[in-house]
Amino acid sequence: QVQLVESGGGLVQAGDSLRLSCTASGRTFTTYAMGWFRQAPGKEREFVVAINRSGADTSHADSVKGRFTISRDGAKNTVFLQMNSLKPEDTAVYYCAARKRDWGAYDYWGQGTQVTVSS
Repeated sequence: QVQLVESGGGLVQAGDSLRLSCTASGRTFTTYAMGWFRQAPGKEREFVVAINRSGADTSHADSVKGRFTISRDGAKNTVFLQMNSLKPEDTAVYYCAARKRDWGAYDYWGQGTQVTVSS
């Protein structure tokens, strides 16, 4: 069992940057691939960015390429989402997720953190 806790959300202006953190419980953090998803009001949850277990490979949604970066720190059991050049359309609840493999469905989810970008 893995518990995920997100932090770092808030209210920012368009063009600003924000860094989200997701800290995982347990000693097996490095054995999980991690991802970030988001859900805007009235919309379905969508994939944002992911990183594999080794940290060597990442994947991004087209809407965030060049602006968002995912990284992980095994010593801190934490995965980060650096968001630059934020846009109002990035406003959503952001969720951290973990999966036991580098592909397939995610097994564990955090509770989410709100990001609001004003124009």
